[in-house]
Amino acid sequence: MPKLPAPFRRLNAFLLDLAQGLFAAKKWIIAYVLLIFVPATVVLFSFYQRSSNILEEEVTRSMQMTLKQASLNLTYKLEHIRDTSNSVFMNQTLYKNLIKQDQVVAQLDQLANLRNLADTAKANTDIYRLRFFVNPSRLYARDNINVFPFDTLDSYPWYPEVKAANGTIVWTGVYKMTYTDSGEQSVFSAVRLLRNPQQFEEQIGVLAVDVSEEVLGTILGEMRFSTRYSPVLLDASGRLVYRSAAPEGDAGSRAELPVEALAAVGRSPEGIVAFGEGENRGYAIFATVGTTDWKLIAPVSKAELSHRSASQGQAAGFATIIGMTVLYLMLAFLLLTFTVQGMKKRVQTIIGTIRKEGIEWLEERRSLPPGDFRLLERSVDRLIRRLNGLMEETYKAKVHEREAQLRALQAQINPHFLYNALDMINWSAIAHGAEDTSQMIEALARYFRLSLSKGQDTVGIADELELAQVYLDIQQNRFPSTFAYEIEGGAELDGYRIPKLTLQPLVENALLHGIRKSPAMTGTIRIRAWLDGDDIRLTVADDGTGMDPAFARRLLTEPRPDRRTDGSGTSYGLYNVNERIRFFCGDGYGLSIETAPGSGTTVTVHLKAIPADSEEAVAIDQK
Repeated sequence: MPKLPAPFRRLNAFLLDLAQGLFAAKKWIIAYVLLIFVPATVVLFSFYQRSSNILEEEVTRSMQMTLKQASLNLTYKLEHIRDTSNSVFMNQTLYKNLIKQDQVVAQLDQLANLRNLADTAKANTDIYRLRFFVNPSRLYARDNINVFPFDTLDSYPWYPEVKAANGTIVWTGVYKMTYTDSGEQSVFSAVRLLRNPQQFEEQIGVLAVDVSEEVLGTILGEMRFSTRYSPVLLDASGRLVYRSAAPEGDAGSRAELPVEALAAVGRSPEGIVAFGEGENRGYAIFATVGTTDWKLIAPVSKAELSHRSASQGQAAGFATIIGMTVLYLMLAFLLLTFTVQGMKKRVQTIIGTIRKEGIEWLEERRSLPPGDFRLLERSVDRLIRRLNGLMEETYKAKVHEREAQLRALQAQINPHFLYNALDMINWSAIAHGAEDTSQMIEALARYFRLSLSKGQDTVGIADELELAQVYLDIQQNRFPSTFAYEIEGGAELDGYRIPKLTLQPLVENALLHGIRKSPAMTGTIRIRAWLDGDDIRLTVADDGTGMDPAFARRLLTEPRPDRRTDGSGTSYGLYNVNERIRFFCGDGYGLSIETAPGSGTTVTVHLKAIPADSEEAVAIDQK
């Protein structure tokens, strides 16, 4: 065996030393991980998890007690408001004043009596106002202080529920109410229906006990559990009664409680419900407010709960965690220092050898001993090869998908025209002794010759205009004296190619859906083509029935908005042609429609000007 040159022998010896150093470092790392790091980490993690869970449970229980106390306070206030409503509801003076139909002077006395009742009720400082809704025929019905007319009740969203309650108190959410003497106020109300005691079917009024929003705000404002969520009150149906405002100076938006948490809250009178995942995980602490069956809910995020727990944690526990963490870091630092220093020396030696001897030694890498460097080299090489293979496969798949979509779209041209034309030729031959048959057969042959275009995907603009003309000539034989057409195309278009069967579906739509569906079933079709800078534009216009502009836009974005079984549905060709143009020319090209009911339709085709001898046109036809 030939002897290696001296530089290679030195490099080979160095690599062997490097491999031995790495193997020795591996032993130290494995020993550290198995004997120190893993056991200590497990103990530390278990201790931390247990401590955190205990602290979170204590903090959550404290929050729950605070929330329950707030619920009891609110229940106490609402019970007093309920008692006041019951007292007024049972007052006979109220019914005497509402039932009587007296003269003006007596009605003024009735107003005074109602106001006295309202003032008496305000002995409860939580009550802002007593309102009576009465017959609007009464003189005092619109004082808008204590008395309001019946006909304003329909403007309140809670009135249908009040009627259904049939005299039972209905508690509303917070809403805006305008009073003559104090302007607009935010209140919630205990509302009930008043019926004639002598004729119970007769509704004589509605009693509303209005309570200032501040009563709820004072109680809910004391619960500062979260800076992300606001405490809320929900009624028995899950509708929002009141949401606590953000603390002063807190300009951030408040998050909403997830729907799944709301559903879980509705199934229990009180408790704690977890919601969300990851960073959005949190807990909804809730309790039921007596008298109303409202739910008082105070959401708090998991992060905020952990922060509260951390602030109440034991100093000794944290000292232990910090000490153990420092110890692990020191041991890891010392071990890594020795390992890195050894590897650094070896890497510096490699770099020096490469600078001195060159990189030709890389060709001999198959003779290197096994180790981390060799494994890394093989892994990177395998990764690069795999990545290149995947990129190539993805590119081929995209190309095949594009070709399949183009072929599929082109194959979707509606065949009902062929059947109609052949059927017409048959009946023409029978009825006229075949004298017109040759003309129709010749026109049909021209049509298929132009439309097939020898299997190519693009055709010259002159051929496309001729195809449209042949199609219209055939249809004029089918529908004689019902329409005329004009075709205009400049000589500057010679030499350019466009996707085949671009105009024919548009012309078919103009005839069958525009002119043939108009009241007179007659009209004119105008086809125009011209060169617009580096683009080509074609228009197909008819003076037929037109269509709704919104529906016309749908025809360009939906394959078949409304297709009938006979194949004569609403403008399938528009979507087809638009998609084919976008595949051929790009997203900046396609169809646009100008139309209105009764005003005809103009379809404009925007194409990229592709010369017939260009590489792009040849590539398209060879697909």
